[in-house]
Amino acid sequence: MGKINQANIQMMIIVLLVAGISVAAGYFIRKKIAEGKLNEAETVVKRMIDDAEKKAESVKKEKLVEAKEEVHKLRAEAEKEYKERRNELQKYEKRVLQKEETLDKKISQVEEKDNRYNDKFRKLQEKEEDISKLVDAQMQKLEDVSKLTLDEAKREILSMAEREVKQEMAIMVKDLESKAKDEAEKKAREIVSYAIQRCAADHVAETTVSVVSLPNDEMKGRIIGREGRNIRTLETLTGVDFIIDDTPEAVVLSAFDPIRREIARIALERLISDGRIHPSRIEEMVEKAKVEVDTMIKEEGEKASFETGVFGLHPELIKLLGRLKYRTSYGQNVLKHSVEISHLCGIMATEIGADPKLAKRAGLLHDIGKAVDHEMEGTHVEIGMDLLRRYKESKDVIHAMSTHHGDYEPQSVEAVLVTAADAISAARPGARGETLEAYIKRLEKLEEISNDFEGVDKSYAIQAGREVRILVKPEDINDAGLPLLARNITKRIEQEMEYPGQIKVNIIRETRAIDYAK
Repeated sequence: MGKINQANIQMMIIVLLVAGISVAAGYFIRKKIAEGKLNEAETVVKRMIDDAEKKAESVKKEKLVEAKEEVHKLRAEAEKEYKERRNELQKYEKRVLQKEETLDKKISQVEEKDNRYNDKFRKLQEKEEDISKLVDAQMQKLEDVSKLTLDEAKREILSMAEREVKQEMAIMVKDLESKAKDEAEKKAREIVSYAIQRCAADHVAETTVSVVSLPNDEMKGRIIGREGRNIRTLETLTGVDFIIDDTPEAVVLSAFDPIRREIARIALERLISDGRIHPSRIEEMVEKAKVEVDTMIKEEGEKASFETGVFGLHPELIKLLGRLKYRTSYGQNVLKHSVEISHLCGIMATEIGADPKLAKRAGLLHDIGKAVDHEMEGTHVEIGMDLLRRYKESKDVIHAMSTHHGDYEPQSVEAVLVTAADAISAARPGARGETLEAYIKRLEKLEEISNDFEGVDKSYAIQAGREVRILVKPEDINDAGLPLLARNITKRIEQEMEYPGQIKVNIIRETRAIDYAK
C-alpha cells in the first residue's frame, strides 16, 4: 500500500510538473505572439503616419500653388481696374480742362460786351447832355419868337383848356338830361314788370351759339344790308358775332355771354317778323330786346325765390339772382346750382334740428357775388358779402355764405351745411365741365383787359376770342390816338394771356349828334 501511494504521489508530482511546464510554455508562447502582433501593429501605424505626412506635405504644396495663383489673379485684376480708373480720370481731367477753356472764352466775351455797353452808356449820357442843352436852347428860341415866357405860355394853355372844359360841360349837361329821361322810362317799365311777373320761365341752354330760323335765304341779304351796314350795326350794338354761311334758312349767333346772345336773338327775330331792317330800326329793336331780357332776369329771380321759399329779399338781390341764370361755373348753371344748394341745406337743417329758413336763405345767396364779379374787384365771396351787407341781410346769413370756399372758419351749423351742400352739388356727375369754363374765362379776361384802358366805353370778344371789338368814347380819344390805344391793348394781351393763333384788336370811334324838332 505504501508503494502504491508513493507511486501515485510521484505521478501527481510529474503531472503537476508537466502542467506547470505547459503553462509556462503557453505563457511564453502567447507573450511572444502578442509581442509579434504589437510590433506588426506599430509597423503599420508608423507606415500610416508616414503616408499621412507625405499626403499632408503634398496637399500643403498644392494649396501653396493654388494660393500663389489666386494672388497672381487678384493682382492682375487690381492692376486692370487701376488702369481703367486712371483712364477715366484722365478723360475727366480733359473735360474739365476743356470746360475751363470754354469758361475763360465766355468770360472774356462778357468782359468785352461789358466794355462795349459801358462805352455805349457813356455815349448815351453825352447825347442826353447834348439833347438837354438843345432843349434849353430851343425853349429860349421859342420864348424869343413867341415873346412869351414859360409861365405866360402855361397860363395861355390853361385858358384854352378852360374854354374847352366849359364846352364839354354844356355837352355833359345835355347828356345827363337825356340819361335822366331814359332812367325814368326804365324805372316805369320795372314797376310795371313787377306786377306782371311769372313764376316760370324757359331754361336757357348752356351753349355759346344760338340759331335763328329764317323764312327764306333772301332774308340773309337783307340782314347783311348794303355794304354790310345792317350786320355791322347788329354786331356793334349787341357784341355778338352773326355767322351767315351756307346753312339753309338759318343764322348762327355766337357769343360767350348768354345775355348778349339772347338780346341779339330776340332783336333779330323781331326784325325778321317786322320786315323793316335798317340801322335805326335795328337800334330800336335792340333796345326793346334789352328791356325784355331785363324783365326775364327779374322773373327768373322771383321764380328762384318762390321755388325755394326764400321771401323778403331786396329787389336788387332778386335781380342779381336772375342774372345768375346767364352765369356758368365750370359749365354748371349758377342759378340752378344755387337753388339746388338751397334745397339741400333746407333738408339737412330739418334732419339735424338746425334753422332751415336760415340755411335755405344762405344757400340761395351763397354765389350772389358771381352776378357782378366781372364788374367789381375781388373774389365772388367778398363781393357777395358786400352786396348782402348793402341790402341789409342778417349777419347770420352773411356768415353762413362766407365759409363755403374755406375763406372763413364756420361758426354755426348753417355755415357748415352750406359748405357741405356746395360740395355735394359740385360733385354730382355731369355737373361741371372745366373746358367750357376755361374758354369763358379767357373771353372774360380779354374784355377785362380792354375795359381797363381809359377812354374805352364797351368791349366785346367775338369770333370765339379771335377778335375783340372795342367802342371808345369819342370825347376822350381822338382819331390820332386810336393806333396808340390799339398798340397798348395788343401788348397787354400778349403779356397777360395765353391763346392759340392771333387776336385781332378792332377799335371803333363813332360820333353822333342827336336833337329833336318840336
